[in-house]
Amino acid sequence: MSQPTRVWRCREHDLELGRRTVVMGIVNVTPDSFSDGGMFQSANEAVQHAARLIDEGADIVDVGGESSRPGADPVPAEEELRRILPVIEGVRAASPDAVVSVDTRRWQVAHAALAAGASIVNDVTAGSDSQLFGVVRDAGAGLVLMHMRGEPHTMQDDPRYDDVVSEVHEYLRERVEAAVFAGIDVERLAVDPGIGFGKNLDHNLALLRALSSFTDLDAALLVGASRKRFLGALAGTEDPKDRLEASLAAAVWCAANGADIVRVHDVSQTVRALAVADAITREGA
Repeated sequence: MSQPTRVWRCREHDLELGRRTVVMGIVNVTPDSFSDGGMFQSANEAVQHAARLIDEGADIVDVGGESSRPGADPVPAEEELRRILPVIEGVRAASPDAVVSVDTRRWQVAHAALAAGASIVNDVTAGSDSQLFGVVRDAGAGLVLMHMRGEPHTMQDDPRYDDVVSEVHEYLRERVEAAVFAGIDVERLAVDPGIGFGKNLDHNLALLRALSSFTDLDAALLVGASRKRFLGALAGTEDPKDRLEASLAAAVWCAANGADIVRVHDVSQTVRALAVADAITREGA
């Protein structure tokens, strides 16, 4: 079936959606992220890693300076800025056309990152910081609104829902409405059901099975399942770096069931897998 062509507007970048799946590559500048914490702590290492992801086919690189893994403690905004700003500036200097996303929940960090050259704010709290919407609106940036139950430090302490799909859908609908009310055009918004953020294995699977139900929110649909613990539980792999096949299976499922963007660690392998999946599922890919 032919897919309608839409765009996700992120400052000067119009990312085409529908004909193929957009790939967001992960650049964590943290000592404690669940999969690659400590690997790219220096700005130069992180910039080089981002350049590799772009060469491998990443449409977006997502730079984060505060871990949101289960059990993670928050870091001060000053430390988050110290980690990410040289990376964003370095990526844009090396690749002026690169689309850079900043993974943050703080308006001050978002403001500084956008000034440094980022085009997207990826917020795991869906705009809970009351000033974040204004920062995004004034910059004309893209914004990812993600669902998370609780805080990273406690979110996996026995999360419960009556109906996880309907509750996450309603939350994201409300956050889209709030962002639009604040003056952000819906074409600048993406929603993320927050796989692994305050969800157990059954919750994650239910959300993935029902991905297509989130396509009625008018915003782009982003999903990040790469290397997450539930994939390790299903595939029998303890080490997050041994979850490539499971991550590819999840990315292909997401692409075939309504996701516009997938957020991943293993870019080259995902790009190749999606080239096949998109050709099968998206006419004209």
